[in-house]
Amino acid sequence: AATGRAAAAAGAAAASQSGASLAALAVKFAERQRSHHCLLVKEHQVREGADTAHPPRRTLFVLNVPPYCGPDSLSRLFSRCGHVQSVDICDKPGPGEKKDKLASKFFDHKTLKGFQVAYVVFRKPAAVQAAKALSQEGPLLISTESHPVKTGIRKWIASYEASIVDLKELKAEVDAYMQDYDKKMAEEEARAAEEEGVPDEEGWVKVTRKGRKPGLPRTEAANLRVLEKEKQKRARKELLNFYAWQHRETKREHIAQLRKKFEEDKQRIALMRAQRKFRPY
Repeated sequence: AATGRAAAAAGAAAASQSGASLAALAVKFAERQRSHHCLLVKEHQVREGADTAHPPRRTLFVLNVPPYCGPDSLSRLFSRCGHVQSVDICDKPGPGEKKDKLASKFFDHKTLKGFQVAYVVFRKPAAVQAAKALSQEGPLLISTESHPVKTGIRKWIASYEASIVDLKELKAEVDAYMQDYDKKMAEEEARAAEEEGVPDEEGWVKVTRKGRKPGLPRTEAANLRVLEKEKQKRARKELLNFYAWQHRETKREHIAQLRKKFEEDKQRIALMRAQRKFRPY
């Protein structure tokens, strides 16, 4: 609780310096708790079209959300102000995008830890002002008898049970994903076939692998042949000078050939000089 109050005070101080208008909303985990926690709320204000998932004038931005407070708890907490359309909890503030479908239950699942931020989207703009006015009331309860919030070992047991994968659901999700992927690839191939051979505005024609001589993928047999050739080439190179004395003899023969060629060149140059004597008659 002390940490929550300190974080709330720090957030309020930062908001006062930046000119933002934040309201401190007092909440308690349960009725038996003596101290309360502060949620900092304000109207979410962004440029038009910058945040498509959280529309302005209908979105409440909530800071200092404790780890035990989930989307269901926030939705139930602010439902007294108006109809809540959606609640998004993030680890830090940032622009959101509209999601065409729900996130995967099995893949890309990220568990948030520590204090977070939340975006509560209402149906009507008046609900945002009503939510800010809750700061004038007493502490609100997050966990009630009708809607208890699981903590401690109960939360661990529920998390473990939720982590067990249902094979039928997993197969259905994978099949749906592969169907969407195949459909997307078919649409891209059809679009590429339509654009093939068509010049652009500057008269250039895009050349792809699907031209007259498309690039064939290397098969496993071709890969084995290439590896075998490289292995034979390496073996010949290693056997050329297998022993150390062979390496020394090769060097000596090379030096002897160079010396012999050097002596022959000297004799040829001397002969050429002798033939260039001055002969006036």
